Amino acid sequence: MNEPVVIVERDKHGVATVTLNRPEVNNAYNRRVLQALSDGLAELASDDALRTLVLRGNGRHFQAGVDLKFQSELAAMSEAENESVSVLLTGLMRDLNAFPVPTVALIHGACIGGGTGIAASCDIVIASEDAFFAVAEVKWGAHASPIFPQLIAAMGVRHLRRYAATAERFDALRAKEIGFVHEVCPVGGLDDALETVVDSIMLNGPKAVRRSKALALEISGLALDDTTVSELAAQHAETRRSVEAQEGFSSFVEKRPAAWHPKTG
Repeated sequence: MNEPVVIVERDKHGVATVTLNRPEVNNAYNRRVLQALSDGLAELASDDALRTLVLRGNGRHFQAGVDLKFQSELAAMSEAENESVSVLLTGLMRDLNAFPVPTVALIHGACIGGGTGIAASCDIVIASEDAFFAVAEVKWGAHASPIFPQLIAAMGVRHLRRYAATAERFDALRAKEIGFVHEVCPVGGLDDALETVVDSIMLNGPKAVRRSKALALEISGLALDDTTVSELAAQHAETRRSVEAQEGFSSFVEKRPAAWHPKTG
């Protein structure tokens, strides 16, 4: 029997843990992962007794972005099928961002592309010293519109303007410096750091915590409506179907410079 790509667990205290479970591909996402995450979050969100949600990844890395095989499949999909994937991804990030209880992301190893969106959509991000990050979509001629609202909120427009244009990697300490990560812990120390945060949340009134989070999103303008989600998804799908994106992905798979790279001139 196949292992679930997303594992959802809940303890007796109301703490749910959602674990990405594709360690063989560094938890890269495909449609199955997106759908499992979306379904799992929807079910947990309806649990009035839930107090905290934790997201983590099995294996050597938290999340390494899109699955390359899935990216190849996307290139062959129809316009409608392609856009449906972008709608699923954008809606998932919106739902995680608006999840009714505090969310905590535990980051180790790679957190790339969509992984940065997951982290940015969480209320609290704890990274171990081996973590590294990149908003890497422009490397293959695409962009990260489904997660731009969350990335802007997490690192600020000024930093996103750099990292979304350069696709540079930055480490855990730099992530903390720019506000993307709240806390950096030693390698292997994520569970200890998590315990302190969860204990702090559990000391507070559950309804007051939920309302405080909702108010923060409402007042800041980060409670995204369906129209915005649709627009972001449409832009994402359109760019992914572009000639530039196809060239970018082909060059990545073939391990060669893309046509726009100076080395090809």
